[in-house]
Order: sequence, then C-alpha cells, then structure tokens
Amino acid sequence: MKIIPIGEPRIVMENPQSRHHYFAWPTVTRLQSGVIAVVASGFRLRHICPFGKTVIVYSNDEGARYTAPAPVIDTVLDDRDGGIATFGKKGVIVTSFNNTVEFQRRHAKSAYDLEYLNQISPEEEKEFLGNTFRISHDGGITFGKLLKSPVTSPHGPTELPDGTLLWVGRAVDSENGIDAIQAHKILPDGKTEAVGEIERVKMGEIEPTFCEPHAIALKDGRILAHIRVHQYKNDPIFTVFQSESADGGKSWSRPRQILSRMGGSPPHLFCHSSGMLISTYGDRCAPFGIKAMFSRDGGNTWDTDHSLYVNGVDPDLGYPSTVELADHSLLTVFYAHPKKNEPAVILQQRWRWEE
Repeated sequence: MKIIPIGEPRIVMENPQSRHHYFAWPTVTRLQSGVIAVVASGFRLRHICPFGKTVIVYSNDEGARYTAPAPVIDTVLDDRDGGIATFGKKGVIVTSFNNTVEFQRRHAKSAYDLEYLNQISPEEEKEFLGNTFRISHDGGITFGKLLKSPVTSPHGPTELPDGTLLWVGRAVDSENGIDAIQAHKILPDGKTEAVGEIERVKMGEIEPTFCEPHAIALKDGRILAHIRVHQYKNDPIFTVFQSESADGGKSWSRPRQILSRMGGSPPHLFCHSSGMLISTYGDRCAPFGIKAMFSRDGGNTWDTDHSLYVNGVDPDLGYPSTVELADHSLLTVFYAHPKKNEPAVILQQRWRWEE
C-alpha cells in the first residue's frame, strides 16, 4: 500500500491574533447536508490550561475553506477533546470532557491561570464537571442543553444501522474503583444506558492504561473498536488494541494488539466507499507524524505503519480522523505544531492510496 498526498497540509483552525492560540484534539465528519464539520478544543494557551472551549467549523466546498471557529461546549472548566457524530436524518452530537479545578491548579503555568481558576465556585464546578455532550436535531445548526455521559472518548459515539448511538468510551469512577472501556447507548432523551464492557488485558506482567477508544459499525453487523493502550514509566507503551462485538456491544472479544509496542495512538476508524477499512493514528516517536493502517477483510488483518504526514517538530500531535471526499479521495484532520515554539493548530491533509 502506498499513500499519495494531494497538496500540502493546510490549517483548519488557528487564532494567531491572540495569546489563546492553541487548538488540539479534533474530529471531522460529513453532516447529512453534505457539509464537512470539524470540532476541536480551541482558544487555549497550551496543552493544559483552564480556557479551552469545544468549537466547530464548517466547510461547504469539500475542505477548501472553513468558517471561523464557534463554541459549542463552553463551560467554566477546560473543555477538551472535540468529538462529533451524525445520526438519523438531522441528528448531530458533539462531545467533550473536562478536569477538576484542583487538577488545573496543579498544572497552572501563570498567575493568569490561577486568577481565573480562583473565580470558579464549587457549585459551578459540580454543575459542569464531567464528560459532556450537546445534541442538534437540525443538522448541526443549533444545539440543545449540556448533557453528561458516564464515558468519554476523543471522537465521540458511532451510529449503528438501526439509528442507535453507541458510545464506546472510558468510564472512570475512582470512588467505586471503576476504570474500564464500556459501551453505552444514548437514548432519545439524552440519557445513557450501559450495554457492555471490554476486558482489560496485560502485556506480559504490565497492566497498561486502556483509554480513548473509537468504534465503527461494519456492514456485516459487527462493531469494531480500536483502543489506545499506553504506559509512560520505564518501558514505554503507546499502541492500539482491537476488540469486536457481534451483538450490538453487549459482549466483546478479548482485545488483541495490532500495532508495535510504540506504534502510535489514539485511533480513529473509517470505512471508505470501496470497502477499505482505515484506521488513522498519531506517531509520537521521532520524526513524529500521522499514520494510517488498512484492512480489506473487516479488521481481521491490517497493513500498518503508512505515513501520511511527517512533522519533525514536536511529539505533541495526533488525534487524526478521516472523511471521504466527493472524488473518493480522503481528508484527514489532526493537530500539530507547524513550527518549533509555535502553538498547536488544527491541520488537514488530503490523500489517496495506491495498491
């Protein structure tokens, strides 16, 4: 397999006229209207800061131009990870999550950060803390009230063939000792219903962290999930595991490793109109970049480690996701630092592949 870039990488979101110029963790999708939408966490100072908002941009011309970023989820906390998915005729869901005020204080870099954090009341923190989402019923034009989910994932839920939204994400409840990859259905009233759970497995004697999954419904009825698996201490791990469900997310196969120990992560799954299954992921080993893997047999085997963007600047990059354009080429959106000592922005790369 060979990746053929089409043109140079282009900026999708930035804010150079302000100190709030850091954008990261995007997701791209095609809305029911044909418009391409990208969401991300934006208007930030840096990777961890208290000012993030989950924002959205739209393109009516296949990614040639985009609107200015507009907030969709903007709580008093740091809104991170922009996920988006469509469902039904006009349904659109945008997802995010945030961290505690205390977490933000521990990572504060300036008095500017602390001054803002000190204004957040315990009541406000309780109201907005968690895994959040908003739903649109008019194709992504307006969004309803802020809702909360037991799980979170960078790219959000996926629509099943029956129109159900299934959210495969990480559930963490330290008080009750829960840290698991779970599948939840999102009900019409915005409430969630637990469906199933994916087993966490060891790598030898190591119990790595399982997080940031993405799932896709295949034409044969199976649901395929790719999961970020990592460890940062001693012997580092940064890879992708795969699990499958044949019963709507109730039961899952034992996860298996599909990339090398430091092969890259987190993943995003996409099925091309040709039937090719594609998973894109970030590579944070030098020279740093965005990679893709391909499967023609529904995820049974993968052709991995194909580079579609090389950064060579900073390992703070990744979270790619992909859509198919009208000419059947592909558009992958991700975040990266274009130059040394410059903030991260949202980028896109058009490409195609050759056998």
